[in-house]
Amino acid sequence: MFTLILAAFLWVGLHVGVAGTRLRRTLVARLGDGGFRGAFSVASAVSITLLVLAWRNAETTPLWAAPPALGWLLVAVMLLAFILFAGSLMTRNATSVGQNAALSAEPRGVLRITRHPMLWAFALWGAVHVVGNGDSAALVFFGAFLLTAALGMPSLDAKVAARDPAAWAGFAARTSVLPFAAVAMGRNRIAWREIAWPALVGLIAWAAVLHVHPAVFGVSPIPR
Repeated sequence: MFTLILAAFLWVGLHVGVAGTRLRRTLVARLGDGGFRGAFSVASAVSITLLVLAWRNAETTPLWAAPPALGWLLVAVMLLAFILFAGSLMTRNATSVGQNAALSAEPRGVLRITRHPMLWAFALWGAVHVVGNGDSAALVFFGAFLLTAALGMPSLDAKVAARDPAAWAGFAARTSVLPFAAVAMGRNRIAWREIAWPALVGLIAWAAVLHVHPAVFGVSPIPR
């Protein structure tokens, strides 16, 4: 468990303590933007490998058991996570790497729901697995991804805002960090046609993962 905790700190520290801080700017100045991205990608691959290996070998203690009704809710939440993730890959987003031009464009698709669809997908995935597994190793492992995603949202906002304050003000006014908040406040609306394909792709991926989950991970996510 100690190794797992260290690996989790390494993962979170790399993505929160480097990616969104002054240290990143210092490293970019020395390595160049391409050099930093390459080094960061290698470091991320190493850290996630260590995290997964530590989790697989960690001793764990049961902390709670999710009742069947809650289990079905978790399965439903994962569908939203898959839709958000699919939408994040199918929509140009100003908070994504190399998408600066999207900052001045009208937010479309899942961006109307949240301007951080990919991070919310990982946050929901992490939260679902923390609650659903209910053991100490899962709390550390999946909690690391949940924490990274949650802290990454304001960090990304600050980075993009510094890049183009005027364009960011307009983009932020039409979007929200919290899912559906901009819609609820009348600052945007749901365009169902724009999210039809992400919803379909997310639904197919969600159903496929439910089907293969027992064989791949050794446990069924369907409550019994």
